[in-house]
Amino acid sequence: MKYRIGVDMGGTAIKAGVIDENNRIISKISIPTDPSLSFEVIVKDLADGAKAVAQKSGFSIEDFPCMGVGMPGSLNPQTGLLVFSNNVGWKNVPFQKELEKHIPIPIYIGNDANCAVIGEAIAGAAKDRKNVVMLTLGTGVGGGIIIDRKLFCGADGMGVELGHMFLVLDGELCTCGIKGCVEAYASVTALIRQTRAMMELHPESTMHDYAKREGNITGRTSFDCAKLGDQAALNVVKQYTRYLAATIGSLVTIFRPEVILIGGGLSNEKDFLLGRLNECVGDYTFAADIIGIPPIIKAELGNDAGIIGAAYLDVM
Repeated sequence: MKYRIGVDMGGTAIKAGVIDENNRIISKISIPTDPSLSFEVIVKDLADGAKAVAQKSGFSIEDFPCMGVGMPGSLNPQTGLLVFSNNVGWKNVPFQKELEKHIPIPIYIGNDANCAVIGEAIAGAAKDRKNVVMLTLGTGVGGGIIIDRKLFCGADGMGVELGHMFLVLDGELCTCGIKGCVEAYASVTALIRQTRAMMELHPESTMHDYAKREGNITGRTSFDCAKLGDQAALNVVKQYTRYLAATIGSLVTIFRPEVILIGGGLSNEKDFLLGRLNECVGDYTFAADIIGIPPIIKAELGNDAGIIGAAYLDVM
């Protein structure tokens, strides 16, 4: 069987897809889900989604050699437990065992950000690269690391929570309960908080009118207003970029990858974010002026990266 099946479980939707031998998704579906539901109900929805996308492609679930599932949180691949998912509040959930009640083929589980970097390394922006670091910027900050074409997860398989690296001593409280995590400064959630704080200091900022037109303060508010010359918005962008550059600088110093990938909606900010990061990340990287730094580029696959990466968990 040359085809694979992968599932990406997000906070609001379950996305499942069938991947052909050229690593293209030939069919996929998305099922809304509610994180307030019991994990048993959500697992059943996930299994039904996988069976439905298999049938949509002309197969049954039994036709596939295995299935991979990516989801937010720390997963123990040895026990199949979802040990901790701070964004949905699950602890020590027997995820794999519950899923095996509904899926009759081998199941591999992994962190969703790890799946994303696998997908990008196999079929996306880091194709044919041996050593890759990826950061995904969204409600939280996820990340993944490929070393010598193998996913790095640490001794127990639960490593590489890049969003929960320590960034600021006694800093902002993170959703994980620790103060000063990268996620508390470089997530879109953090960016919105930083934007709101700057708006309170600067009632003359065009960000106020922009937010009224949009109906809310979003991750785009400061970036779009900075492009229009709003100084308060530009200050938000500069500070946010510094937080992210400091994070990337540490990762480059430790891992020296061939490329750094940025995923999430903010990766579309080619000049105002990616351009600035490439210019200033050397300020936070050991011997950057002598050794150099790898390029920081946009991830290519979007939401498809997690599906493709999950489908390859068995070999990465």
